Amino acid sequence: MGTTKKATFEDVWASLRELSQSTTKLKESTTKLKESTTELKEGTKGATEGIQELKESIKELRESQKETDRQLKETDNRFNSQWGKLIESLVEGDIVRHFSKRGLKVQGTSQRIKKFFEGQEHEFDILVHNGDELVVIEVKTTLKVEKVDHFIGKLKNFKKAFSEYADKKIYGAVAYIVADEESDKYSQRKGLFVIRATGNSSTIVNPKSFRPASF
Repeated sequence: MGTTKKATFEDVWASLRELSQSTTKLKESTTKLKESTTELKEGTKGATEGIQELKESIKELRESQKETDRQLKETDNRFNSQWGKLIESLVEGDIVRHFSKRGLKVQGTSQRIKKFFEGQEHEFDILVHNGDELVVIEVKTTLKVEKVDHFIGKLKNFKKAFSEYADKKIYGAVAYIVADEESDKYSQRKGLFVIRATGNSSTIVNPKSFRPASF
C-alpha cells in the first residue's frame, strides 16, 4: 500500500496563490462582463433615444413642410386672385373696341356671372354681348391646353345653365398673360377668340380671317 505525500507549506501556498489568481481573473472577467453589459444597455438606450429623436425630427419636418405648403398655397391663391382681377380689368377695358373692329357691335359686358344648375355651379369670368351674339371669356394667368379643353366643356353646357341666352349665338374666348404648350394656337384651332394681355392693354391675336365656332 502506497503512502500519501504530505503537502508542504510551499504546496499549500502555491495552491492558494493559484486560487487567488483564478479568483482575481474571475473577478476581472465578471467586471468586464458587467462593463460590457452596461455599455450594451447604454448603447441600446442611446440607439433608442437616437431613433426617438429622429422620429421627432421627421415629425417636425413634416409639420414644417405642411405649414410651408399652406403658406405657398395661400400666396399662390392671392397671386392668382390679384392677377385674375388685373387681367379681367385689362380685358374688359379694351374688349369693346376690339370686338367692335371684329364686327361684333358690343352693347355691354358683365363680369363673374354665376348660376347653380343641376347641382353644379357654373361660373364665367366675362360676358360680351350685343343682343343677338354673346362672347363668353375665360381669364387665365397661364393658359394651358387642359384649361382650354375644360373651358370648352363648360361652354357646351352654357345654354343649359343660362337658359335666358338659349336663343343667342354663343362664341368663346380665352384671355391670358402666358400661354404654355402653344395653347393659344390650340385655342384658335378649337374656334376660340384668343386675347393676350400686354402691359396695360389687351389684344385679340386671331387673324382677321378667323371665324369663331358657335356653341
